[in-house]
Amino acid sequence: MVARATLDDVARVAGVSRATASRALTGSGPASELAQQKVRAAADELGFSPNQAARALASNRANAVALVIPEPNLLVLGDPFLGGVITGVSEAFRDTDYQLILVIVRPGDEPTKAYRLLQSSVDGAIIASHHFTGLLELQMERHAAPLVYVGRPWSVESAMYVDVDNVRVGYLAARRLLERGARHIACLAGPEDMSPVRDRLAGWIAALSEAGATPGPVAHVPFTLLDGAEAMGRLLAQDGSIDAVFAQSDLLAAGAVRVLQDHGRVVGRDVFVVGVDDSDLARNTTPQLTSVANPSSELARRASQMLLRVLEDGTIAVEPEIIQPEIVCRESA
Repeated sequence: MVARATLDDVARVAGVSRATASRALTGSGPASELAQQKVRAAADELGFSPNQAARALASNRANAVALVIPEPNLLVLGDPFLGGVITGVSEAFRDTDYQLILVIVRPGDEPTKAYRLLQSSVDGAIIASHHFTGLLELQMERHAAPLVYVGRPWSVESAMYVDVDNVRVGYLAARRLLERGARHIACLAGPEDMSPVRDRLAGWIAALSEAGATPGPVAHVPFTLLDGAEAMGRLLAQDGSIDAVFAQSDLLAAGAVRVLQDHGRVVGRDVFVVGVDDSDLARNTTPQLTSVANPSSELARRASQMLLRVLEDGTIAVEPEIIQPEIVCRESA
């Protein structure tokens, strides 16, 4: 995505201060003829409208929003869900006057710099893949600017958020595995400090309880292919009777499939696997993955629209939106 130019960008290209650029574009104060020429040329080059400067000056707004992802760089770049979130948010703000700022904060890092940026340089923020133990998220909850979450936050009762019904996600996955005849179903879950992980576990357990089946072993790991493979190997070493796996993301499922195949299991016949996300990975894994859809681009688009309603209409709060999931059945289950 090409970010929209800001008044700061115009000032930088013109080689003048932000105040001078604003005066030159809005006529709100003195600016030399040379400065005006440089600023107008820079604005034309960057596609910046003088009306944007006037609106920013009048409203005291930054005309910028942040997408905050508190995850490691490799996960942000490699996770299909997060890729969909970035795409959905960027598309939603493409035709607005807001510049989108991507803020990545690695777990364990001191979030002071990111928080300062968010305090002073944006009008609102969207937070995705948030953790209960994340320092940035705790600070952001005290932030004056409006926040919208992609995914239900842990502890903010009045939070604005968009999410899929993750209890239903776990329920659909377990029910599908039970329908295929599985009875000893393991679960590759994500980090314990994420609300979707807990909700999916609850749905998985509910479906098994309805069928009179006992939940199999659970492994909590990061949402990566490598972690899914390593966890699957550990679970098989502990319990060789596993006949199905509910993996809480397609990346975890793909990692599990590799290990199961290395152990001589035929996925889709000897053992069944269901993932979550219904990403391109699900269609390109061999065998193709049965997966519960978790439409990240749609979640991000709706979260963006929610934030825009607050910013543009002055809405104080917006009710959460919950999307009902569907399971897409393929060869693995």
